[in-house]
Amino acid sequence: MIIAFFLTPKQDVIWLSEEATMRQALEKMEYHRYSAIPLIDEEGRYTGTITEGDLLWKLKNTKGLKFENTNRIMITEVPQHMNNKVVRINEKIDSLIDLAKTQNFVPVVDDNGVFIGIVKRGDIIEYCAQLINARGEN
Repeated sequence: MIIAFFLTPKQDVIWLSEEATMRQALEKMEYHRYSAIPLIDEEGRYTGTITEGDLLWKLKNTKGLKFENTNRIMITEVPQHMNNKVVRINEKIDSLIDLAKTQNFVPVVDDNGVFIGIVKRGDIIEYCAQLINARGEN
């Protein structure tokens, strides 16, 4: 089975442009109730993942920074503490299992490195549960 089977396409993924501000990230995370969001550059390439923790550490460690002025901080100025690894769309499902242990989602790119979507940890777990149930190993 290939990764494309599990893909949530880019148009259905909440992501941020690298041109976004810290305020936009905070508001998008709050609205969608996500703890991490992929970052995409102007060429459509995945460049990283911004997390709630990244935003909190930036707020804590930047003198004078308050929620009211987070619109002045570009998302690229927020250090990322998580390094989500990507997979290519034509890889097999096996490459997702190890990544899903430490990542909420796995970014998926095409052969040119362009972001095309994600595979959610929950979808991987559901697939594994179905395999176990099909074998009768409860």
